[in-house]
Amino acid sequence: MSFFSDSDSQSNLAEYSVSELSGSIKRTIEQAFDQVRVRGEVSGYRGPHSSGHAYFCLKDDRARIDAVIWKGNFSRLRFKPEEGMEVIATGRVTTFPGSSKYQIVIETLEPAGAGALMALLDERRRKLAAEGLFDAERKKPLPFLPKVIGVVTSPTGAVIRDILHRIADRFPVHVVVWPVKVQGEGSGAEVAAAIEGFNALPPGGAVTRPDVLIVARGGGSLEDLWSFNDEIVVRAAAASEIPLISAVGHETDWTLIDHAADRRAPTPTGAAEMAVPVKADLDAAIASLAARLGGAMTRQMENRRQGVRALSRAIPSLDQLLALPRRRFDEAAARLGRGLEMNTVNKRRAFERTAAHLRPDMLLARLAERRQRVAERADRAERVMERRLDRSRAQVAALDVSLRAMPARIAVQTGRLRERLSGLALRAESALAGTLGRRRALLQAQGRMLESLSYRNVLGRGYALVRDEEGHPVKGAAELGPGRAIAIEFADGTVDAVTGGGGAPPRRKPAKPQEGDPPPRQGSLF
Repeated sequence: MSFFSDSDSQSNLAEYSVSELSGSIKRTIEQAFDQVRVRGEVSGYRGPHSSGHAYFCLKDDRARIDAVIWKGNFSRLRFKPEEGMEVIATGRVTTFPGSSKYQIVIETLEPAGAGALMALLDERRRKLAAEGLFDAERKKPLPFLPKVIGVVTSPTGAVIRDILHRIADRFPVHVVVWPVKVQGEGSGAEVAAAIEGFNALPPGGAVTRPDVLIVARGGGSLEDLWSFNDEIVVRAAAASEIPLISAVGHETDWTLIDHAADRRAPTPTGAAEMAVPVKADLDAAIASLAARLGGAMTRQMENRRQGVRALSRAIPSLDQLLALPRRRFDEAAARLGRGLEMNTVNKRRAFERTAAHLRPDMLLARLAERRQRVAERADRAERVMERRLDRSRAQVAALDVSLRAMPARIAVQTGRLRERLSGLALRAESALAGTLGRRRALLQAQGRMLESLSYRNVLGRGYALVRDEEGHPVKGAAELGPGRAIAIEFADGTVDAVTGGGGAPPRRKPAKPQEGDPPPRQGSLF
């Protein structure tokens, strides 16, 4: 029994499918919120997806909304989203029918005011400082007198003119300018590429490698100078092998590149003054040093001259120097006569003592002693020679026995070598026969394959090969004209022929198959 009538289930409301209802909601929301600006805090941002799109949420203290930045818009954003950053997003609201969710598709993104920019700047400064990019130990001294100066700035602004004018006034040197954008989208990447490009120049190349770099820009607001706070610019400045001077903004303006640079200049003009000294001051200093050097040399020569005079007065005269040697010479001359006489007497006495020992009996005793020593040494030498001869005879006998036994050993070893050589010969003959057999079988198989692929087998099945006058195969009728000499090759020989005048021969109707005829077979090229 039913408690509801049919009239109760009927209604005046239109009936929609789920897809139709979702599509209608999507169109309604997109038309109502085609272009909106939403302020909120970035939440759940983990960087761009592998596809290049970025997915996150915008939230405040009471609600949240899903957000997406497509890959094309993400690459053009001036400010990239960061977790916890308060931003103002501009885009359109749409729905995702597959899960009944709505989201905002962001087209542009900007920080929510200067306070957010300062907070982002402070966070980035702490991050880079923690990596050691701002340490004083990394900073390089500037060269005293650079030969080439590289300038990274806009080529159309007043900054480059001020730098060139100041360098020309102080000390004219060669200046290489790398033109870049100093404000707007992509300016940070251009400045970083310019710094890296100057460092990549080889010494002695077509473009001279600078000795010092100046990154310069005029004053402006925090947003105008934001390109020089980009992480890519700061890392390029810290990694520069060439000493770098930062001259961004006025004296009160600070950017992150100022911390990473080797020196910070208050203005672009100040950077030019840091890069080169004043030539006139150097000339004056050189002149002053030259005058001081001349005066010092003069005073030194005078002091040395006075010292030589004082030394010359302290040197004694020649008579004073020779007085003592002359006296010693006179005393020695006076004692020379008596000394010669005494020396003669002493020599005579020594001769007499020696002559007293030279008696004939003593000489005969010494001769007898020497003869005995010679005889003893001759006996010793004879005994030594006999022992050496005995040892030599023993060695000769041993060698004789060894030589007599050698032919037998040689014969045994020769037999072993002959047996080994015979075995090797047999193995070589067997290996050669096996190799020749394998090569012969392979050659026969390849010959059979070549014969099966030969066009002459095709000619044997009723086909013919047409060649022109030069013996080249003819592949189509279009290659031959009337009156051309050709050769037709059949399986059993070749026939010469001449082409006719032109029209195709009438086609002959195929004969009807008769009873008893074998069924037609498909031909084969092989």
